[in-house]
Amino acid sequence: MNDLLHSIVKLRAVAPAPWRSKVRRVVVILSSSRAGSSLIKQLLAEHPDIASLDGEMEPYLALTQNVFGMHSDSDAVGTLAQPDVLADNIFAELSVPSPTLQAPEQLKIRWQRRLLLQFPLLFIDPAQRQNLGDALDEAMLCLRRDGGQPTDEALQRMILSTVFRHQAWRMNFYDGQPPSPLPASGPGASGYYDEPMKLEEPPFVLPRSYRRQFTIDDAASKILLFKSPSDAYRIGIHEQLFPQAEIQYIHLSRGYAQTVNGLMDGWLSPRGYFSHDMARTGAALQIRAYSDTTPFGQRWWKFDLPPNWRQFTHADLGDVCLNQWLASHEAILASRVPALRLRFEDFMEHPAVQFQRIVELLGLSGLSLPSQLPVTMATEAPKALRWRKREQALLDMGQRQPVRAMMERLGYSMNPDTWT
Repeated sequence: MNDLLHSIVKLRAVAPAPWRSKVRRVVVILSSSRAGSSLIKQLLAEHPDIASLDGEMEPYLALTQNVFGMHSDSDAVGTLAQPDVLADNIFAELSVPSPTLQAPEQLKIRWQRRLLLQFPLLFIDPAQRQNLGDALDEAMLCLRRDGGQPTDEALQRMILSTVFRHQAWRMNFYDGQPPSPLPASGPGASGYYDEPMKLEEPPFVLPRSYRRQFTIDDAASKILLFKSPSDAYRIGIHEQLFPQAEIQYIHLSRGYAQTVNGLMDGWLSPRGYFSHDMARTGAALQIRAYSDTTPFGQRWWKFDLPPNWRQFTHADLGDVCLNQWLASHEAILASRVPALRLRFEDFMEHPAVQFQRIVELLGLSGLSLPSQLPVTMATEAPKALRWRKREQALLDMGQRQPVRAMMERLGYSMNPDTWT
């Protein structure tokens, strides 16, 4: 495993960027999984004073061995290993909004680096890597020839289609892409994520095109924005990465019923949220209504991995998901870090009002919401009261004292008629 990681690091060829001490402001969104942090991040990332990653920090934590099975027994991280190398990878991906397309040469490099994180054992192969380079050259040639200003989505789809023209099924593991047909047999025929090595968690993100590369001059003037639900268990790593920066936190919450329902949908999805390959640790999951109902259920843990995960390897799926909601918020509250508290339900009901609270906290100006909120990292089309498809089971969970206590601490009513 270490040899593979070393090879991937070498192929990505990220240059050293010793700028850690120059960063002055960092904002971290803390939340449980399925609480809307991807949406909030996407909206904030459009401000010219915000620098953000295309995805999350997780793949770079893996490349620097700051992950489960290497540096930790869960998603919790104390003292970072290789903080300089981790920061180099972060700086290499950070970008800020731009009205124009990034230069084709820079786009090609970003795509090569990103795809190595998504299908590492495919593109580490020299022949496949050559095919990838040829496909990206072809896509960049089309971009130059056609000119104009294609939408980000159209450009991403064109590049994906070119890269995976002979393996269209791989496009099923990208966020927001329409379903592609499965092969009759062989790799991809199962329809579920079955990669032997995982660095980035599907649904995979795509490089954004209308961005410019983060520079040393941005370190002191831009706000670095991060979000990952697993950050709930590793509060303090951003202080280690950026020792001279002011770290501000946003604590985003969502009621247990809506969160657990979304988590259960994600655990059962064949396309996404595969976070930890438990076979590498010798652990076989026996989670009821998951391990016994899906072909991947004994091998793959999904979403964040709380420190107490071993207590739930033989539990019901609903209890696993409920624990993920409880454990994340318990960790956030126990940290006692000052944070802007934001309920996702309030944001969806009054988005402009709640967004203004964030904008004022960060001292931003000139940032308004789009006319229609984007859909990101969704298992199905958003709609109100989705939790009611598991209504009785979720209401029964609400009778448990730890659930009621956490709902109260987060400012929620236990009256289900108030849940959206």
